[in-house]
Amino acid sequence: MPIAPHASVSTPALQARGVRKSFVSGRVQSTVLHDLTLEVRASELTLISGPSGCGKSTLLAILSGLQPADAGQVRALGHELNGLSMRALETFRLQHTGFVFQGFNLFPALTALEQVELPLSYMGLTKGLARKRAVESLEEVGLGPRMRLRPAELSGGEKQRVAIARALAKQPELLFADEPTSALDAANGQVVIDILHRIARAHGTTVLCVSHDPRLVGHADRVLAMEDGRILSDHVPLASPVASEAKEPSA
Repeated sequence: MPIAPHASVSTPALQARGVRKSFVSGRVQSTVLHDLTLEVRASELTLISGPSGCGKSTLLAILSGLQPADAGQVRALGHELNGLSMRALETFRLQHTGFVFQGFNLFPALTALEQVELPLSYMGLTKGLARKRAVESLEEVGLGPRMRLRPAELSGGEKQRVAIARALAKQPELLFADEPTSALDAANGQVVIDILHRIARAHGTTVLCVSHDPRLVGHADRVLAMEDGRILSDHVPLASPVASEAKEPSA
């Protein structure tokens, strides 16, 4: 079954209908997501905000195909994820998505350049093209001079930028970020926020970020506020690029 191509700007990059998820601990079943329905527009930075334990990371895992829902449908780039086999789902994630996690997920023995090249080799890129993309991505996040260093030689903010470069080098249509700033100080967190926003703007990538970091709100095109497994509000922040463009007077 072929994977659908890029979603157009007018078509939502991600759609969820009636998504429900529960977890069982002993004899207790806890519902984490309550029949959620939402759409994420292409080429925008969408933030899912809310307190810890509200279900936002679970929602991101389901929308990205890392975890199945108990009920409901998820459509990504025009393709029903529910209908994909495990192998097809892995291929979809490899070819179309990038991930940035709170814990960086870097290999201690690999240099920054090798970290970024690794998934590109799995995608079947030639060594030369993989090297070119990796270098360009590291330079884009400001790590060109440090690409030969290993994680132990990098700061927390630099490690997260390596993780972003690794995702960016794949040229994904969808980029998922799970609490990307929570392990960083204010200065490094702001750098990461700026980079994620620039990726959505410059590359036309659909960026879906879950975070309780209030600094992200002003950089998002759209904010979905969650609590207790439900979406309470859906709004465009006043300081967002979309709101700013809407305020500009016409010529």
